[in-house]
This record gives sequence, structure tokens and C-alpha cells, in this order.
Amino acid sequence: MTDVTGAHTDVLQTLFRSEQGGHEQVVLCQDRASGLKAVIAIHSTALGPALGGTRFYPYASEQEAVADALNLSRGMSYKNAMAGLDHGGGKAVIIGDPELIKTEELLLAYGRFVASLGGRYVTACDVGTYVADMDVVARECRWTTGRSPENGGAGDSSVLTAFGVYQGMRASAQHLWGDPTLRGRRVGIAGVGKVGHHLVEHLLDEGAEVVITDVRPEAVQRVVDAHPQVTTVADTEALIRTEGLDIYAPCALGGALNDRSVPVLTAKVVCGAANNQLAHPGIEKDLADRGILYAPDYVVNAGGVIQVADELHGFDFDRCKAKAAKIFDTTLEIFARAKEDGIPPAAAADRIAEQRMADARA
Repeated sequence: MTDVTGAHTDVLQTLFRSEQGGHEQVVLCQDRASGLKAVIAIHSTALGPALGGTRFYPYASEQEAVADALNLSRGMSYKNAMAGLDHGGGKAVIIGDPELIKTEELLLAYGRFVASLGGRYVTACDVGTYVADMDVVARECRWTTGRSPENGGAGDSSVLTAFGVYQGMRASAQHLWGDPTLRGRRVGIAGVGKVGHHLVEHLLDEGAEVVITDVRPEAVQRVVDAHPQVTTVADTEALIRTEGLDIYAPCALGGALNDRSVPVLTAKVVCGAANNQLAHPGIEKDLADRGILYAPDYVVNAGGVIQVADELHGFDFDRCKAKAAKIFDTTLEIFARAKEDGIPPAAAADRIAEQRMADARA
């Protein structure tokens, strides 16, 4: 069903009347000449300009793209608040297969749309976009991060994203097993692309046993070629059922923790880089009921946004890495708050983030 504007009424319901809404601004962008169709969602600017990446993805429908932008931008508000950044949450999605339609003309058109927001939204890389793309976008928009060092940027933010997830794993091990070391632990990683392959290296350096899978055979092969000791399985369904798995790391797209996967998970900890891992409200309780410790995704994967935020102030890698290392302490704080309040860690993280945003608005 649609309203008089042609918009799906369930999208409007989400925006204006649901608990998942509350977005300040949603912009639909179209440039017929280049084929650009994009959605920019600004969830909150309570802590400062909204900051979040641009996802380029072949969505099944425009409605699905809008829903993803709404969910991702809301998540960025919480992520930036928990990372201690003076930024609100925003996210953009470009609709289409980047392998087929991504052009310089399209990226420049997208940059003009972001620039038209006057700094309310600061963009960066996400699934389907890369440093080279942000260099193009930046030619039309100064509110662009994730650029190359040659163009005044910090380069690939997946390096610190992986480092932050690794710190979240260490904190999870400390909380559950009384020791932050991952030596001898068996870790399963679903998705070894931008972030996942860096995470593999951190784990191997510490002596963990690593099992991987990816929908792209070439991504798996790249890791195996570099690290022959890594074990592979056919798919995520096989990975989550792997016997003796200590930690499961979803590092691909969202919704990995759902009504099908949670009941069969063998891991004792879930800690990964993917955004929006919980498929729907209530999954966090299902994890807790099974005795599975969940490290909230937007907390542990904040290393990348810490890096791109620093780019706005003159990038310093060592300063960023030191800040990303604090994800270890933040994750432990969340586990302690969850235990104190008798709630799942995801709910505890939400409470802390919401308090920071409320304090800023006040």
C-alpha cells in the first residue's frame, strides 16, 4: 500500500511512528544522466554532524534500500556515541550493482547531493565503495572521509575496524574465561573481505585457530594463499555448526543472528564486524538464554569510524589506534552494566548510548 506521494506506508510508519524511527531527515536522490539512485538518512545530529559510510548495493527494491538506510543510520548514532565521537548517525545507500553501474559521473553526482546538505552528513566508505571512490566524491563534496593519503585522507578504514573487533574479542575472552588471550581459541569468521582478512591476521598472530567462509571463492583463496594454516568450510551454515568453535565473527552483511542461526550456534561468543547483526528485537535475549555472550556489533566495529572521524581533524594513525584500543575497555563496561542491570549486553550498550545522546540534547 502507498500513500498519496507513492511512498510505501510502512516506510512512513517506520519514520514517524515506530520506535525504530526518529530520523531527523531522509533524502531521496536521483540523477537520471548518471543513473544514480540513492538514499541519505540522517538519524541524529545531537552529538554533532551525522557520520556514516555509503553502501553501494543491488537492493531487490527501493523500499529495501530505504529500510537499510534507516536501520544503518540509526546504528551509526549508537556506534558514534559509544565510540566517544562528537558525531551523530547517518548512512547513505546507492541502489545498484557497483560492478555494473558505478562510474565517475555517478559518484560526482552523489557527491553533489551530499554537499547540498551543508555538512549535516559526512560520508565515508562502506560495502561496495572504496577509497578511490571517496576521492572522486570529494571532488564535489568537502564532507567526505575515507579518502586516500594522497588526497588528504586516512586510507583504508578496515584496518582499524578489524583491530577494534579483535579488541572486542579479547574483552569477551576476559569476561567469559578470565583471560584476554585468544591463543588456542577456535574462531570462525564469516566474510573475509575488507575487514575479515585483517582480522584473520590479528588472530593468527596471537595463536588462535581460524576457520573461514565467504560467498566469494576468490576472497577465501586470497586468505588461504597467504595463510595455509587457515581452515575453510563451505558456507556460513556449516561454519556456525562447527564443533569446538569458541567465537563466531559475522563480518559480512547484517541479520546474521536470526531465528535459524541462533539455535544451532556452537560458539560461546559472537563478536564480529558486520552491522545490524541482530535480525530483530528479541534475538539478543535468545542468545543470552543459550548462554552465548554477544559483543554488540556497533561497539566492537567502531574502529573504522574512529579513523574516518579523525580525518576531519588532521589524521594521526597512532592516535586513532590508541582510541580504537579502548574498545576493549568499553566492551568490558557493557558486559558489567549488563550483569548489573540483568539485561543482555545489546540492551546495556543501547542504554549507555541513549544516555549520552540525551545528555547532549539537554
